[in-house]
Amino acid sequence: MVPLISFFHPERLWLLALVPVLLLLYGALLQRSRTRSRTQGIDNLAKVMPKQAAWKRHIAVLAAVVSLAALVVAFAQPKDAVDVPRERATVVLAIDVSRSMEATDVDPNRLDAAKEAASGFVDLLPRGFNTSLVAFAGSSSIITPPTQDRGLVKRAIDNLQLAPSTAIGEGIYSALDAMLLVPQDPNDPEESTPGAIVLLSDGYTNIGRSSTVAARDAKEAGYPIYTIAYGTPNGYVVSNGRREPVPVNPAELNAVARESGGEAFQAGSREELQRVYASIARSVGYEKVDQEVTEFYAGIALGFAVLASLAVLSLAARWP
Repeated sequence: MVPLISFFHPERLWLLALVPVLLLLYGALLQRSRTRSRTQGIDNLAKVMPKQAAWKRHIAVLAAVVSLAALVVAFAQPKDAVDVPRERATVVLAIDVSRSMEATDVDPNRLDAAKEAASGFVDLLPRGFNTSLVAFAGSSSIITPPTQDRGLVKRAIDNLQLAPSTAIGEGIYSALDAMLLVPQDPNDPEESTPGAIVLLSDGYTNIGRSSTVAARDAKEAGYPIYTIAYGTPNGYVVSNGRREPVPVNPAELNAVARESGGEAFQAGSREELQRVYASIARSVGYEKVDQEVTEFYAGIALGFAVLASLAVLSLAARWP
């Protein structure tokens, strides 16, 4: 079972053993006081102390003990996994521009909705990221090499045009070629830059090299592929006056994601696609890092310490 809280110094939690010791001591003192009252009568202090002061004493002691427990937890330096933007990475957007992307099962059509969502995805990536755009249909090409110029990439996305056939494997290989164009880190030229490929398509390969082999090559190069099967089973296009069904086909894209070590998604509407892109942006743009959250438990300790102090001051006040 995964613990709810983890610590940088869990050995310090042994100090929490003081809490039950103090509670037992307080209980023993209360019992001793009651026993003395029965055997020796009520002393002078008890005669002048109001009866309602007992619950205030309990609050003061319990608040002090809870404050101590929270301080011990803070002393053990609790940590939590938080999302932190990666400093530097490259994401290649590979977008299918085959004729089937003209289908209007997604408003206004698959390609226009994909353009809008892809532009939003670019904005979600951390500032230090390089972004590249690849378009593929019967062939593929690098539209923009890896760059931090978001405006350039978004303008290129807006200018994508439809073309015949679908070559998913070629799109993957062009994305791998784009990775070779990543600028070196001026602070560490020898360091290889991490990266990922985000590939959107609505169909399956009908020309070019195998997408499965391409996915394995991507995995060997260290670039997982996040695939998005985009569209609905009811999509169609009109060609020469005839309606031709173009249902979304996620099977090949699922295999590509699996073989590359990435993750497969499906989206059947503009809103779903935006949510998928947002999820991928979190996956590729951020990493889980343990950060100390001592301040939270120190704040709890301070709050209970204040409560204990108020109870003590109330006990010290004069009552009519």
